[in-house]
Amino acid sequence: MTVKTKAQALRALNEEQLAVVIANSKLHEGTKQAVPGDGNPEADILIIGEAPGKKEDELGVPFVGAAGKLLASLLESIGMKREDIFIANVIKHRPPDNRDPLPEEIEVYRPWLEKQIEIIDPKIIITLGRFSMDFILGSGFVISQIHGQPKRKNGRVVVPLYHPAAALYSGNLRPVLFEDFKKIPKIIELVKQSQKPMERQQNLL
Repeated sequence: MTVKTKAQALRALNEEQLAVVIANSKLHEGTKQAVPGDGNPEADILIIGEAPGKKEDELGVPFVGAAGKLLASLLESIGMKREDIFIANVIKHRPPDNRDPLPEEIEVYRPWLEKQIEIIDPKIIITLGRFSMDFILGSGFVISQIHGQPKRKNGRVVVPLYHPAAALYSGNLRPVLFEDFKKIPKIIELVKQSQKPMERQQNLL
């Protein structure tokens, strides 16, 4: 797909899936709007967070609050900007009082994100926090044990990282996030060079 075609496909998907989630979940009630995602449809990197917060609900754009500012600093540290990536969340509406999304809510929103991944077709997926890690990699992983380590799932390279919000609450995670982000350019390059980069990645990271 071209950039224009991908953008059109994402817009059509948003309209289609918004109707589906409204019909099958009450999570949208009390929110201002859905927050489907934002960024470059041709991005090499797809970043997946958990769910919109208050600021995101107001503006309709993911990661625009304090965690978004930290994410911007993390991207800048590797010479990238928001315009270079695509950002989405597992859940597209803000949960009440920013509570954790419920398993049944995640399932209702699952097709939306899965189809976004299919359309964007990123070279790597970066998951931020436990919920997006579990969504992409499945349960059974502990983020404190695998953060910054590239994994392969369904033919895609996935890099689980701490959520920037966690680093805002626990200052000791901030340098960990920056160190993990330093690995991203190398991982992208390896993915571009090889269809089976994981063995080489293990030697270089």
